[in-house]
Amino acid sequence: MTLVPRTCAIRQELEAWGRPQPALPLLVEKPGRTQAEAPRRWHGQSVMRRVEVEYSDGRVTSEVLRFVVVHSSQLAQQQAQTYASAQGKEAEALRDHTKRVQAQWFACWPDAEAALAAYEGQEQGRRGRRPRPWRYHAVRYRVVADTRPMRRARRGRPAKTDPPPMETGYRLVVEVEALAHPEEDNGWTVLATTVSAEVCTDAEILQAYQEHHTTVEPGCRWIKNPAAISPVWLEKPERIAALAMLTVVGLLVYSLIQRQVRLYLRTHAQQLPGNKGLTATPTAAVVLALFTQVAMVHLCIDAQEVTQLSGVQPYHRLVCDALGLDSSWYTVPPGPKNARDSQTP
Repeated sequence: MTLVPRTCAIRQELEAWGRPQPALPLLVEKPGRTQAEAPRRWHGQSVMRRVEVEYSDGRVTSEVLRFVVVHSSQLAQQQAQTYASAQGKEAEALRDHTKRVQAQWFACWPDAEAALAAYEGQEQGRRGRRPRPWRYHAVRYRVVADTRPMRRARRGRPAKTDPPPMETGYRLVVEVEALAHPEEDNGWTVLATTVSAEVCTDAEILQAYQEHHTTVEPGCRWIKNPAAISPVWLEKPERIAALAMLTVVGLLVYSLIQRQVRLYLRTHAQQLPGNKGLTATPTAAVVLALFTQVAMVHLCIDAQEVTQLSGVQPYHRLVCDALGLDSSWYTVPPGPKNARDSQTP
């Protein structure tokens, strides 16, 4: 099974199909994360659609696949909050943009029209890219004729009967309207699977995906950061497959570290330092970042070996216990030892 991306036309079609449905069957229900939070519910239903399928050998055929259309109450709330927050940030940027645009002055109509076309995204933009339109607001521009005071051409005190000199030109007026986001558009997810309804019900498909989502898939979102994996040129398809396999194995280990640490902390009622204080549900990235301050230095002075250890805290040994690692690695030997008596493994 897999999650259908938002950019796929089939997902947009199935979400449009699910919105007018009066009531989809309840698939999964879980209690809220807190006592004040409402229960989390997932409603959904399977539909069959014919789509184009490309095989590994390059063949493209038309097949009938099963899609599970799911609506999540928790996801709908999260998306509504995210939209409102993003719209507020864009409104602040638009206020500065409006002041900057309306402060411009144009001496002739063609210059004002050229600026209007640039702001409306009709020009090519920088480096061949089209200007990015505003996402959460409808922004309209129009050209208006205006006048403004100008400096006198001659020096001296003007006569009382002389009218103040005025300059005729053009300005841009910006009209901003916030775009409403319908609530029924939030919370939708579409899963595609080759498993028939006789083998797995819709609820089992959703539960299997949620369990799968806690392992490798969140890591695929994390490695999209350019700082995580730099671009690599792989000449052969076999090398691409090998890199993909190593990436998945690494993400599995990454997820196991997160799972074991969280399970140990919950069982023993312990917490670790997180990004915003103590937490009992740290991510694997937070756990690994805790060890960046640990440093061990081995010095060989004449016939003696000296070990210096710094940065070790009690929570480091707590993580070692959670992962079944020997915490003696982070313990300084009681005293210097003779280098001739030590053996390098």
